[in-house]
Amino acid sequence: MNLNISGHHVDLTSPLKAYVTEKLKRVERHFDHLIDAAVILSVDKLQHKAEATLHARGANLHAEAVAADMYAAIDALIDKLDQQTRKFKDKVRDHHARDAQKHVAH
Repeated sequence: MNLNISGHHVDLTSPLKAYVTEKLKRVERHFDHLIDAAVILSVDKLQHKAEATLHARGANLHAEAVAADMYAAIDALIDKLDQQTRKFKDKVRDHHARDAQKHVAH
């Protein structure tokens, strides 16, 4: 997977990049068809914002999270992406299951 991490008004330190990369592995476990991911970390006054767009085969997923500290924002972002990937995967699996039942019935 191609990962692009950028920052707006944030120093992108190595530990911060490593944290995002490590957390995204959780989403990759559910979704083996990820093509690329763009993560943008930004700070606006006292709010830390993390947003990501994932491009996968058959879907583009986007989520964002705001928290008092960047690591909390990244955690919340990953939770949202994880939920979206599971929902998408279930939807795909349901469609395939229905298709299989139609073919068996005929």
